[in-house]
Amino acid sequence: MAVPLIGLTGGMGAGKSTALAALHRLGAEVLSSDQVVHELYEEPEVVDAVVARLGAGVAPEGKIDRGAVARAVFADPAQREWLEGLIWPLVGQRIAAWIERVRRQSPPPRAAVLEVPLLFEAGMERGYDATIAIVADESKIAERTADRGLVGVSQRNSLQLSQEEKAQRANFVVHNDGDLEELERELSGVLDNLCR
Repeated sequence: MAVPLIGLTGGMGAGKSTALAALHRLGAEVLSSDQVVHELYEEPEVVDAVVARLGAGVAPEGKIDRGAVARAVFADPAQREWLEGLIWPLVGQRIAAWIERVRRQSPPPRAAVLEVPLLFEAGMERGYDATIAIVADESKIAERTADRGLVGVSQRNSLQLSQEEKAQRANFVVHNDGDLEELERELSGVLDNLCR
């Protein structure tokens, strides 16, 4: 049986990374598209292109400052569009290579789960066997984003579908308001459902 490919999404602070780590413990191979972007921001060609476009202030000492990039692009749709045009094709190539590797693994993992914050917004959901939306109470989300010191939260959220819309579009909705054990139990149920 083919390894199911699952798209994992959710709003900022909903707990996507926590869910991804839990899915890995439950036997899935996992990849975060955000992590792929982090890695790309260390590639010299990407650093050079971003600095040439947005200025040296976004890369003090030659290293990309993601907060500075976020401030520059989320305030200017043309800059955001340029950055997405640079980064997304590279992310797509890395994801495709990862999927190929996972499909060749022996024994195969329970599932291949890719975390994509803008899964529905980018119209990428059709490429997956199933999708999971991680949702959480708004007060929990506010607490988590404040704890992480995230930059431009309201601007970023304005570019995303609401939690309710993501939940309506997803095949599975997992609530992340409780403890880790509760989250793992819910995610285990999803995997059991998909991997019969």
